[in-house]
Amino acid sequence: MADSADRELRWGVTKRLEFIDFRLFWDGAFNRKDLVDFFGISEQQASSDIAQYQARAERNLKYDRSQKSFVRTEEFIPELIGPFSDRYLLQLMAVQRGWMSESDTWFSETPPVEVVGFIKRRSTSPGQLIRILDAIKQNAELEIEYASLTGSPAGKRTIAPHSFLFAAGRWYVRAWSKEHNDFRDYSLNRIADARLLGKCEVHADQDLEWHHTMELVMVPNPELDKLKQAAVASEYDMTNEELRVPSRLSAAFYIINEHNLDVEVGVLKPEKQQLVLKNLNEVVQTREVVRRLSVEKLRKSKDASLGV
Repeated sequence: MADSADRELRWGVTKRLEFIDFRLFWDGAFNRKDLVDFFGISEQQASSDIAQYQARAERNLKYDRSQKSFVRTEEFIPELIGPFSDRYLLQLMAVQRGWMSESDTWFSETPPVEVVGFIKRRSTSPGQLIRILDAIKQNAELEIEYASLTGSPAGKRTIAPHSFLFAAGRWYVRAWSKEHNDFRDYSLNRIADARLLGKCEVHADQDLEWHHTMELVMVPNPELDKLKQAAVASEYDMTNEELRVPSRLSAAFYIINEHNLDVEVGVLKPEKQQLVLKNLNEVVQTREVVRRLSVEKLRKSKDASLGV
């Protein structure tokens, strides 16, 4: 019990030191009351935490009597959180969209922000998500009520999910389809109901498209003028004017679709197609080959189970 309590205590202290690091880095200041109010600790414990942080990174802060706060110094280097802008910006977006409460973050205040392009969709209920997670953990089949956009009528489907995928603002579950005997992506927003069934004989390692990765090699659209090409290369942090993105073959479609990479150069204005996929034909051909292999592997497995 003592060891468990010690681990919990160490975890709590670490989180509070990360909080200090975060507030100094992004807000430029914090005070003892911030720790007391956010973590519900005593002033004495807050003082101890600040002393521990000072012992680790004295260069990072100094006390400003006029503000009655510790402030960030010019020599500040993040000690615990890492200088990751994406974490800050993603939390800003999550708060603005109502996906998380501001009290769930370490912000003292947030700048004005507006997120454009995310149209509200029906949320997946926690109960359905739990059943999907259970199916993944148990390698079990799941009966879902699904509204398809592929032309199939809405109704029940039997799937065996194994992974999640986030693409173009949507969450999908990657799953084996019993009706089609292949692997497909199902939008979580279009699953109306889910019911756990028995064990599935098909395994995730048979999803060759999911497990096979290759690099998508993107370059600035050559129809852009040189200055704009340079701007695109800088925006995507290209090396030698190439952006190499490893992608699962099953997910490559979403990247290609999002950036119009399958549209022939010249059809769209170059500003609407800033990136060009250098190895488009190779990606398409490889995906077709791997998909055929996966389908064939599933067919043989099914035949073997039926004694064919």
